[in-house]
Amino acid sequence: MAIVTPCVDRYIHDRLPERDSLLTEMEDRARENDFPIIGPQVGRLLAILAGSLKARRVFELGSGFGYSALWMCRAMGPEGRIICTEGSQENAELARDSFRRAGLEDQLTFHVGDACEILTGTEGLFDIILNDIDKWEYPRAFDLALPRLRTGGLLITDNVLWGGAVLKGDPDRDTQGILDYTRKAMTDPRVFSTILPIRDGLGLSWKIG
Repeated sequence: MAIVTPCVDRYIHDRLPERDSLLTEMEDRARENDFPIIGPQVGRLLAILAGSLKARRVFELGSGFGYSALWMCRAMGPEGRIICTEGSQENAELARDSFRRAGLEDQLTFHVGDACEILTGTEGLFDIILNDIDKWEYPRAFDLALPRLRTGGLLITDNVLWGGAVLKGDPDRDTQGILDYTRKAMTDPRVFSTILPIRDGLGLSWKIG
C-alpha cells in the first residue's frame, strides 16, 4: 500500500535540491543493494529537527550504513556527537568511511551489536533518539529510550505505518510490535506523540515530562 499517493510523492521528491555526491552515493548503494534507508525526504526532516532542537547528543537504534546519521550530524554542527548502532560490521565500516569523507569522523561513535543493549550500557541523556531496529523490538525500544531522553527531546521512529500492514487483521510479529509501540507512544503521559504519513510513516514523540 502506498502511504502517500505516488504522484504526490514524486512531486515532493522532484522539488528536493540535489544531494551532494556523498549522499547520492549512499542512496545509489541502497538502491543497488535493495537496502532500506530513510531517503532524502525524511533525511531533510531529520536535519530540520536536529537543527531546531540544537541537538548536541543523538543516539541511533539501528543505523544501517549511516545515511540518517549523516543528515543529522551535519545539522548539529561541530559540537554535535552521534552514537550509532548496527548489527553488521560491514555497514559500520561503510558508515565510518562516509563520515571520514565528510570530515565528521570525530563526531561519530559506531558500535556493532544489539542496539538496545548498547543504549543500556551508554551513560547520559540524549536530545534525539532515532529508532529503526527490528520492528518486533519496538516496544522494548520505547521503554528503554524514553528515560534516556532529556525533557524536550525527541524519540523518532521509522516505519510506524509499515506499508499499510498496521491496518490489516491478524498481524505478524513485526506488525504487532509496531502496533504495541504506537499504543505506548500515544498513551504514555511522558510524551506528546504524532505520526507523519511520510515515506513509511514516521513517529514523533516529544518528551514533556
